[in-house]
Order: sequence, then structure tokens, then C-alpha cells
Amino acid sequence: MRILGIESSCDETAAAVVADGREILSSVVASQFATHGKYGGVVPELASREHLRAIVPVVRLALEQARTGLDELAAVAVTEGPGLVGSLLVGITYAKSLCFARGLPLIGVNHIEGHIHAVLLEAGERIEFPALALVVSGGHTHLFEVREGFAYRLLGKTRDDAAGEAYDKVAKLLGFGYPGGPIIDRLAPYGDPRAVRFTLARMKGNALDFSFSGLKTAVLRWVEQHDLASEIEARRKLAAPGFDEWLRFTPQATLDLLASFQATVIEELLRRLDASAEEIGARSLIVSGGVAANAGLRAAARNASLPGPVFFPSPALSTDNAAMIAAAAFPKLARGGIDDFALRASANLALA
Repeated sequence: MRILGIESSCDETAAAVVADGREILSSVVASQFATHGKYGGVVPELASREHLRAIVPVVRLALEQARTGLDELAAVAVTEGPGLVGSLLVGITYAKSLCFARGLPLIGVNHIEGHIHAVLLEAGERIEFPALALVVSGGHTHLFEVREGFAYRLLGKTRDDAAGEAYDKVAKLLGFGYPGGPIIDRLAPYGDPRAVRFTLARMKGNALDFSFSGLKTAVLRWVEQHDLASEIEARRKLAAPGFDEWLRFTPQATLDLLASFQATVIEELLRRLDASAEEIGARSLIVSGGVAANAGLRAAARNASLPGPVFFPSPALSTDNAAMIAAAAFPKLARGGIDDFALRASANLALA
């Protein structure tokens, strides 16, 4: 059973063909980094226009690489939310058109559930239930209990900035490019993670919730106190810098700041991952989303004394992609979970 997946929730236009929910026959992603980089973040209107330009060639290429015709598809799966509504509408409208023209089943998929299935695509039967899933990206920082049959219970979420959003905002503040997370991750090993002491967030109410806005503000205060204006301006003037230039234009004190910031984010994530796993008696731990590609987080999770094995997706499946959407649609199709053409985009779609 071959499913065409379409993903357009933010700034990647993606399409993939996945067989039987496990075998990736193709996966094509068109990124918009060049479009949004000069603004330091995603501009929703521009993102929607870029999706309109990319959706047809991306889907066509995914089908060609999979050597699959439309008449060989069992269904079309598309991200219905959460995400940017304008971006989501491009993918949903195109998916509906294909299904209407070819008489194919339409399956709406929650973007967060897609990230969970990105791990299941590769780990397969090694995942034991109940599992604990941490989905951590530029837009999401959520903890879910995952039960047999893919039933979900939300355990904790961010109350303000997502972890990846905090990375990008700190990078922008310090004059690094967009997206800033990968740059900070590469520079952090050159600094001392104990050089700058940041206070860990203490949550009232649900202790498993996250908060990163205070940490972001603490970085801002440190920058103001150390008068980094000329240093930041020098970095901003760099034309198409490579890693060596980023490193050369970043003094040791700033490298120490980046290392301390990253160490604090990772400690916050792993503390709650550990506490949640203990609470539900998790037999497997899943970490997915764009921040799951962070080398510091992966190393810390491997070295931590967590109550079960930890599974990460490969870097290509950590960031937004359509293979995870097609994989998440497979069990839905198997149990008859088909949507009609009333399917709508939802900016804040909950996973339940």
C-alpha cells in the first residue's frame, strides 16, 4: 500500500511516497531558508507563496523517484495542522484536488504525530509501549504518552517559546544567520558550558511543562551587560559565511555563552523527559522534531541515566518532511480513518 504524503505546515514544501507505513520510496523537500534568512525568521505570507510555487514540482518529483503513478496510490495524506494556516492550505488544497480527480482516499495527519512516526519509521518494532515522546522543534515542545494503537495523552508542553524558537531568537540576537539552531549547536562545543550560570525554570501547576522565554531574556541581559554591539555587527556583515568564519568572528566569551545556553536547554528537556518516563512507566523514549538533530542533545541523551532506551530519527527525518506524514497515515488508513473534503487547516490542532 503506497501512500503519498504532503507536508506544508511551515517553510518546507515536502512530498514522499511510503509503502506499508515503513519503506520510504522517495522523499523530496524544498526548503525556504534563502527566502526567510534575511528576515531572521519565517514570514507567513512569503511562506505561502513559496509553497504555491513548489508544490507541483515537488509532488511530481516524489512520484517519479518512487516510480509510482497516481493510479498506484492507496491514499493521499496531508498535514492538517498545527502550523501556518496559509501554508497548510496549499498542501491541503492540492491533496484534495488529487483525491477528487483520482478518486483516492484523503487522510489528514497531525504534524506532531508525524514527528513521532518519523522515529517509528526507522526504529519499528524496537519501540515498546507505553512509550514517551518528546517532540521538540521551532514550533513545538510537547511530551506525550504513546500507548499501543497510537493513542496519545499530553503530559507537558511549553508555556511560551518552543526550544527551537529560543535557539533561533538567541542566534538572531547575537548576529548569526537563520536558522540559528544548527549554528549554535556547532559552536557550543568550543565553549565552556559552566561559564554562564542560568536559572532553570520552575513551573507552577504542571511540573512537566516547559518555559524558555526566561532563558532567552537572561541571554539578552548578559549581552547588554557585556556590550557586544560591535561584535554582533561584525557578524551581521559577513557575506555567506561558512563555519570557520562564524568561529573566527565569535570570541571565547560568546562561545562560552552559547555553550551555557545550549547546556541549559538540554538539561531542561532531559529533566522533564526523565520525570515523565518515570511517571508513566515508559518502556521506550522517543525524541523527534527539528531539535532532535541537535548533536549536543543526542550526546547528552546517550550519556544520561534515563529509565529506558532513547530513539532519535535520522537527521533527514528530524526536520519537517512528508515521509513521516505518509507513515502516520498508514495505521489510520488500515482502520478506515478517511477524511472527507470538509478537511480544514488548523493552526493549533491538538493531538489526542
